[in-house]
Amino acid sequence: MATLTGERPQQALWRDYLELTKPKVLVLMLITSLVGMFLATRAGVPWTVLVFGNLGISLCAGGAAAVNHVVDRRIDAVMARTHKRPLAQGRVSPLAALAFAMLLALAGMGVLLAFTNPLTAWLTLASLLGYAVIYTGFLKRATPQNIVIGGLAGAAPPLLGWVAVTGQVTAEPLLLVLIIFAWTPPHFWALAIHRKEEYAKADIPMLPVTHGEHYTKVHILLYTFVLLAVSLLPFVIHMSGLLYLACALGLGARFLHWAWVLYRGTQPHAAINTFKYSIYYLFLLFIALLVDHYLMLNL
Repeated sequence: MATLTGERPQQALWRDYLELTKPKVLVLMLITSLVGMFLATRAGVPWTVLVFGNLGISLCAGGAAAVNHVVDRRIDAVMARTHKRPLAQGRVSPLAALAFAMLLALAGMGVLLAFTNPLTAWLTLASLLGYAVIYTGFLKRATPQNIVIGGLAGAAPPLLGWVAVTGQVTAEPLLLVLIIFAWTPPHFWALAIHRKEEYAKADIPMLPVTHGEHYTKVHILLYTFVLLAVSLLPFVIHMSGLLYLACALGLGARFLHWAWVLYRGTQPHAAINTFKYSIYYLFLLFIALLVDHYLMLNL
């Protein structure tokens, strides 16, 4: 099989199939799913839901990621960040990757239907289709607002975790979704600025490519203000307490600092540093939610 880069293909290893699932992204998704589970109850999460619920969500998310690799293989081949991916290098064929994605998705749905509840399974399927089909297959190439519109699919894990425990959708998990939804544009647009030339070469209409860096930096700053406001809502509705409020304010202020530095253009590598901080921000914010939840239970 010929590779997209013209090089002789290497034999696929298990690591290549693991890479198709985007394991680093999966870890962050699992953290938010776990937080959703533990926030949903004042008692302990049943071990079957804890283990198999997260397993099912992970399998479905991994299947969606594998589809993303297939659809984006030609784009990946021309971008420095992704040119060594298994499909771009020809180590895994598109057909094999799609079969792997289908296997993961079916296994994930089976696990969720067997060990959680139907609502969790169907919401997970909707999230999978939203990311793999609507965002990757259409929105990514259709509009510079791709990441905003498609962000709902990536924001679903805390809702899925919550519903896996309770079997119902309420305001609290939707608020967690809203936090990730507001976080996604400043997170991803910072990376898009850093990789602007590559996105332009791949003919992907990311905001810095279509509207310029200054326009994108303004919107990163605005969305970061929105994110700060949204992140305070769990305290406002008494879902969390003072510990979370302090963490949300501190983490949000630091995010605003990086967004302002990026806007001013006063530091080199501000875009990639903003992107890296955004990952720590989301991780620490959800950990603060979890710690605060158990602190309130013990008071």
